[in-house]
Amino acid sequence: MQTSEWLRHCGLARVDGLALLRDVAGLSHAALLAHPETPLAAETLQRLETRAERLRAGEPLAYVLGWREFFGLRFAVSPAVLVPRPETELLVDFALDRIAPERGAAVLDLGTGSGAIAVAVAHARPHAAVWAVDASAEALAEAARNAQALLPADRAGGAPRLFLGDWYAALPADAPRFDLILSNPPYVAQADPHLEALAHEPRLALVGSRASADGLADIRRIVAEAPAHLAPGGWLAIEHGYDQAEAVRALLRDAGLAEARSLPDLAGIARVTAGCLRA
Repeated sequence: MQTSEWLRHCGLARVDGLALLRDVAGLSHAALLAHPETPLAAETLQRLETRAERLRAGEPLAYVLGWREFFGLRFAVSPAVLVPRPETELLVDFALDRIAPERGAAVLDLGTGSGAIAVAVAHARPHAAVWAVDASAEALAEAARNAQALLPADRAGGAPRLFLGDWYAALPADAPRFDLILSNPPYVAQADPHLEALAHEPRLALVGSRASADGLADIRRIVAEAPAHLAPGGWLAIEHGYDQAEAVRALLRDAGLAEARSLPDLAGIARVTAGCLRA
């Protein structure tokens, strides 16, 4: 069977079919377009069909491939972690705007999952000391693998320090006050109809261990305890749902954080809200 024939009959969106061909058959996008008559070996066809079946069952492409690009880096992902999404890059952009390239800073990533935020910041700011927390041991192991694969062993700020536990309670007694606390926490409401479409991703990372009607249970805890862990002038930045920006700004103000502001994604939707601890 030729690549063009497989694409016509695989039952997938063309973009997904091409992604499988590139990953499984080892063919570049240019080669697939220039030579649609390329024959596929029987073993390759079997592997393609196995993965196509998973996609047709609704499994995210990133899990089927085993990786997802985030901030220009290729992160290994599995069903133990959320698939990194483009809007989460807003958190990394926010952090990099506040860390000079050649200066150190203490950065904490709460709910690190695959390590996407922590590793992306550590990669772009080699002098930063990066700490990360997750409540899932499987997720933390994924973050450790990505940190090892994507960061140099002799990184100036050292390897990210990873801790298992419940938000700030996971931190050891010698943890510093942080210049930046970043988080993409669970924020999906327990009755949100979108949960059905996210059935393959870890529910703990979507609704948290304390599911709530408005999805803000974990965000409330993160914001309320942030002043005790921020350095003077330090920032807390949180990703949230499309309709939660106003509520998160109010939580920041109630916690005594100043300059509360929300940042839009490429679609113009406020997806990250931040505030700082006055110096």
